[in-house]
This record gives sequence, structure tokens and C-alpha cells, in this order.
Amino acid sequence: MPKSKVRKKAVYTPPTDRRTPVKVKSAGPSHPIYVGVMLGVMVLGLAWLVVNYIAGESIPFMADLGNWNFAIGFALMIGGLLMTMRWR
Repeated sequence: MPKSKVRKKAVYTPPTDRRTPVKVKSAGPSHPIYVGVMLGVMVLGLAWLVVNYIAGESIPFMADLGNWNFAIGFALMIGGLLMTMRWR
């Protein structure tokens, strides 16, 4: 059986119409106050839910809110969680 011919591939040359890459400015670490606020918001949301379960009926404004207390507590915790995405 005859041997097949080997095809040579052309050398890859990148297209010249592309822009040159731009260096992105590296951002430094987050400010310590940011970390404190982030943790504080998460702990505040957790504390809101715990107080709602333990003494929500005896605190007048929490009793008026009713089931909205869950939304407030979870919104605070999710807000802190979303802040972690910007934390460096």
C-alpha cells in the first residue's frame, strides 16, 4: 500500500487588525471599614431574625410588621452577602 503524503500546516500568524491588550489597573485590598460594615449587616440581619423569634410579639413595632420581619432579616443578610462579592 502506498504511503500517504504529509501535509504541512501553515504557520499561525495572529491577525494584525486586533487591538493591543490594555493593562487593567489592579485594585488594592478593601478598606477595613468595608469589611466591618459587611459583617455588621449580616450579623444585624441574623440578630433581627433571632429577636423576632424570641421577643417579636412583645416589641410593638416588630409585632406591627408581622411576617415582614422575615423579609427585613433576610434582606439584610443577603445585602451583606452581596457585599462579599466586592471584597478584596
